[in-house]
Amino acid sequence: MDWQDLGTILSARPHGESSMIVELFTSAHGRHAGVVRGGASRKMAGILQPGNRVTATWRARLEDHLGSYMIEPLQSRAVILSDRQALAGLNAATALLRFTLPEREAHDALFLASEALFDAMADGGDWVPTYLRWELGLLEEMGYGLDLSRCAVTGSRDDLAYVSPRSGRAVSRQGAGEWAPRLLPLPLCLLGQGPASLGEIVQGLRLTGFFLGERMAPDLGDRPLPEARQRFVDLLGRNAR
Repeated sequence: MDWQDLGTILSARPHGESSMIVELFTSAHGRHAGVVRGGASRKMAGILQPGNRVTATWRARLEDHLGSYMIEPLQSRAVILSDRQALAGLNAATALLRFTLPEREAHDALFLASEALFDAMADGGDWVPTYLRWELGLLEEMGYGLDLSRCAVTGSRDDLAYVSPRSGRAVSRQGAGEWAPRLLPLPLCLLGQGPASLGEIVQGLRLTGFFLGERMAPDLGDRPLPEARQRFVDLLGRNAR
């Protein structure tokens, strides 16, 4: 069994004395792991950094075996390591991909969105709104997408201010009525209304975090969300003050 694909390194951990088990998010094979022989060498250390884009050839005797990788560098995103906020965002995104994605199942749209996010992080600039949209896309890809198009109660597209924690649908101020305290705030940046402040983005991440942690995680075995995500949100919250 063998194939060749391109992808981004999600993690690399030691295996034996000189090898590494490397997990990739690949274009055609989804989240996929394999052993890199000699991966613990100094030469390979810079290549096997999470976030780097590589080409990989995977081989195994049987399809369900762990198999081995031959890794070739394609694009280094090592510049992310020197930016505290970008590194925290990268750690959050790679941890969420490892947490949510089933092994060896392609997710084309999410793969393209993830590549765009990692490129934006490496390029610098204002990539944090892209991260928020990426989390919305992750929820959509996994079957927990939010419907922010119109009010779930009145059908109106105007004055949307909340999200139902049960249905994930938007609710207007009028439609909320006395139920407003039980609903989740909907920041305007998720409706594409005006530039997003860092404070609004943090509010948006609290919203996506609710559905990641309270709706999706229990269906994946009731595991807590990766701590890397909360560290990223906490860092943004401090920077927003």
